[in-house]
Amino acid sequence: MSDSDILDLLEEYASSGSLPMHMPGHKRNTATAPYLGKLGAAFDITEIEGFDNLHAPGGVLQKAMLRASRLWGSGRSFFLVNGSTCGILAAVCALAKRGDRVIAARNCHMSVYNALELCGAEPVFIVPPCDSELGIYASLRPEDVEEALLHNPGAKLLVLTSPTYEGVISDVGAICRAAHSRGVPVLVDEAHGAHLGFSDYFPGGAVKAGADIVIQSLHKTLPGLTQTAIAHLSGKLADEGEFARMLSVFETSSPSYLLMSSIDGCVGLLESEGEMLFQRWEKSLGLFGERIGPLKHLKVLSHGGEALSDHGNVFGFDRSKILISTQLASLTGVELMRLLRDEHRIELEMSSGALALAMTGLGDTPEALLRFADALLALDGNCAPEKKSRSVPPPCATPKRLCGIGDALRSEKTVLPVKDASGKISAEYVWAYPPGVPLLIPGEEIGEDLADAMQSIEESGVRLKSTSGNLPSGLCVIN
Repeated sequence: MSDSDILDLLEEYASSGSLPMHMPGHKRNTATAPYLGKLGAAFDITEIEGFDNLHAPGGVLQKAMLRASRLWGSGRSFFLVNGSTCGILAAVCALAKRGDRVIAARNCHMSVYNALELCGAEPVFIVPPCDSELGIYASLRPEDVEEALLHNPGAKLLVLTSPTYEGVISDVGAICRAAHSRGVPVLVDEAHGAHLGFSDYFPGGAVKAGADIVIQSLHKTLPGLTQTAIAHLSGKLADEGEFARMLSVFETSSPSYLLMSSIDGCVGLLESEGEMLFQRWEKSLGLFGERIGPLKHLKVLSHGGEALSDHGNVFGFDRSKILISTQLASLTGVELMRLLRDEHRIELEMSSGALALAMTGLGDTPEALLRFADALLALDGNCAPEKKSRSVPPPCATPKRLCGIGDALRSEKTVLPVKDASGKISAEYVWAYPPGVPLLIPGEEIGEDLADAMQSIEESGVRLKSTSGNLPSGLCVIN
């Protein structure tokens, strides 16, 4: 038996001899298209009798989602087969309407900005402090949230990301208490933190901290197929019915049973073997930390000899992330990533000017992480000390907003060279992906400092993207 009731049902049905006179068109006939056999097409069905309905669950899917809500301790959980993005879109649009004020951390994912555009809400941004050494956004401060709530008494929603792409965790509990005291619901993009709270090594989690809606990507750190995610609702401030309605708008009406059985299987695995698997994960990371102790030039945040206490603006750090600083080494993060790929056949998640990011997950073994540690030691041994700082901090000052996102996107536009765009109003988004956090959004003034920051980021080896696709040569601005 599997850990998934859905998969058990699919296996039973696949061997039943039933003739599929319904979608999908491959008809589970892997002889016609052999590649489908490798992809599990025998279990790829549509919402037929006995298999429930994702948007109106009353059978096996309802049972699976109830099991997930018990595991995480939420009021209700929803399976997401369009990734965390569809959950964030649904949550923002369920809680905010046209003209409503939404307080949002500036380092939110692009999906939050897209949702604000779609629902016509008025964003009020809070810029988290920067960690000047690492060049990343640090934790969102509860006192900054308090101030934003004080100056925006009619706010309908507060949105933040914790943990961030780099692993920075905010004090979600204190932030929720501040928002709830004013009747404001809290949405936490916890796409990178579905594993938090399942062991002492990975403490916290936004559901336990009291957030009203929490969106998690199972595939990022847990054993779920890519695109699998989950939404958790708790408390009384988030309208469950409206969220479900918005989810039916943004999530496919033809959900993949392969993906839904993957979500259910992940939940079942955590129930049955989670304690053992998390102990193995902790052991693997502990051995990695011990092995990299001799590093002289490369620094790894919260592993080895690098203490979190050295970063005062960071409330907490997700130790599943391995964030490597090359600031003191004679190579950039981009070069480190390339050397690991070319010389050691190790592929990292991301690199930038002076940083490289490795993501670990529940599937990692001690052998895998020791191999990674040995590769870092080998490259560190070939490094010379670097005297010049390579850190490229993100722009910490929010550009002045001169019109709404939707108005800017619908305006008459022209494309100017970046050097000539200073002082103009942006008609597009500019972001580095990953992590997908905008440097500039439509309706904001383009400042000289932003143009300089964009040039520095490009020179560090990170490719910036824009809505129009004209970077690095030009920016789309309002006429």
